[in-house]
Amino acid sequence: MSESSQQKVSRNRNTWLIPFACLLTGGALTGISTNVAKYAVDIGLTPLGFLFWSIAGAAIILLVVALIRKEFPPFNARSLEYYFVAALVSVAVANLLLFSAIPHVGAGFVALIISLPPLLTYLGALMLRMERFNIVRALGVVAALIGAGVMAVHKFSAPDTSIFWILIALCGPVLLAIGNIYRTLRWPDSASVSALAPGMLVAAAILLGLFSMMSDFSIAVSLESGLPTSLIAIQSCVFAGQFLLLFLLQKTGGPVLLSLLGAVGAIVGVPVAIFWQGEHPPEGLFLGATLIAIGVVLVTWGGVKMTVFKKEPR
Repeated sequence: MSESSQQKVSRNRNTWLIPFACLLTGGALTGISTNVAKYAVDIGLTPLGFLFWSIAGAAIILLVVALIRKEFPPFNARSLEYYFVAALVSVAVANLLLFSAIPHVGAGFVALIISLPPLLTYLGALMLRMERFNIVRALGVVAALIGAGVMAVHKFSAPDTSIFWILIALCGPVLLAIGNIYRTLRWPDSASVSALAPGMLVAAAILLGLFSMMSDFSIAVSLESGLPTSLIAIQSCVFAGQFLLLFLLQKTGGPVLLSLLGAVGAIVGVPVAIFWQGEHPPEGLFLGATLIAIGVVLVTWGGVKMTVFKKEPR
């Protein structure tokens, strides 16, 4: 291999540092988000109210960033479809179900089950020929799924478990996987990450507001104490970083690597739930977390190998 070819291969490896960094940081924010949501519910905020104002705050933050960068969200039929469908599946419904389930199943369990989308995303990507089969990545996805499954089985067998809320919570990963595929397939041409993220969050806030108007669920927040608004501000910043990194990871790493955000979120979210929220450690935590970590490494490494293989001169 010539020196220039070696440099190309090295550069291809380096291009995976960006999605890998996005994966770790975005996953950490995902794990933190579930714990902030549980604490918000504990102090009296409703899941819908907390989610609406947090999403609205994150949308404002990302709109300001887009304006500073002069990357305005596109406004046409294609982009509007993208904003509202992605917002409905990936943000509004999925997060509302997960946040509503947190008081009943715990922040730790929700942090765990958002590591489940990789298998569904991978299968969908294979069926739609968006992803070529790779044994290393497949083993990684299976390892992450088994890791989450180990802890989920223990949760089902707990005596005080609510099967209804577990099933509600499990709908979240299904919607997240569908959203991963949809956003990749329907990414508007020439649209930047900084432009699409705020557009989706604005659409999500509109959908949540409409849901509140058409139902008995209120988005009102008490202003008697500064704690609720402080939590909303914190969650807004977390959401802004989380969704910006989500779009950047989707653009640079593809839907399967993107779906592993939940796996990293589980590794971060479960310890936070234990030490901050005072939740009992889930049974099988060590084995499950180890398998999830192995899965993240294998999927990332498999992606690097695929990139080098495609680019390497023959």
